[in-house]
Amino acid sequence: MDKESSKHHTFTREELLHALNERHSPETQQKLSDGKVAIAGLGGLGSNVAFALARIGVGMGRGHLHLIDFDVVDLTNLNRQQYLLEHVGLTKTEALKSELLRINPYLHIQTDCVRVREDNITYLFDQDEIICEAFDDPEAKAVLTNGILEHFPGKKYIAASGLAGYESSNLIRTRRVMPNFYLCGDEVTEASYGKGLMAPRAALCAAHEANMITRILLGKADV
Repeated sequence: MDKESSKHHTFTREELLHALNERHSPETQQKLSDGKVAIAGLGGLGSNVAFALARIGVGMGRGHLHLIDFDVVDLTNLNRQQYLLEHVGLTKTEALKSELLRINPYLHIQTDCVRVREDNITYLFDQDEIICEAFDDPEAKAVLTNGILEHFPGKKYIAASGLAGYESSNLIRTRRVMPNFYLCGDEVTEASYGKGLMAPRAALCAAHEANMITRILLGKADV
């Protein structure tokens, strides 16, 4: 197959699964494919987490990726989020789903274009096994964290705190706060003038969240 014709080739599910199996092993890939993961907030953290999980085939089997965000893509999002100019004005759920399906069209992706509130947490996250908190707003973080700990204490919960600016990469870490609650970031750094949310450090923290999700899916509870 020449390069030109390969651009238009539609790969089958079996071909994509075979490629993932070669990289990860069939046993590992089955666990990843069957993962049921929700990502709440699809900005600098959530869009990067979603890209990482989509590339390893999470949700390709009996599982799913559940994308949750009420917002639309804004031009100011492009400094750190996995969107393109063509996505400005689209809902983040719609834009991100379209991008992920370009990576793997056989993923099972659910979307909810809603704001997470105290009164919809039980409905939104009932079918998810792992929940990733990826909000910018501290109040939204608190609402989700408190809601998950109250209503779904048995589910695995991965949150983030402290990722702004361009402080040392080595300050970003993953900490196990409670048996089912993990926190990623430096837990200190807030956005300030000249040190706002930027792509490199947001991606670093997102990678911590995505890797912890991967470990949990593969039976590793420690950090």
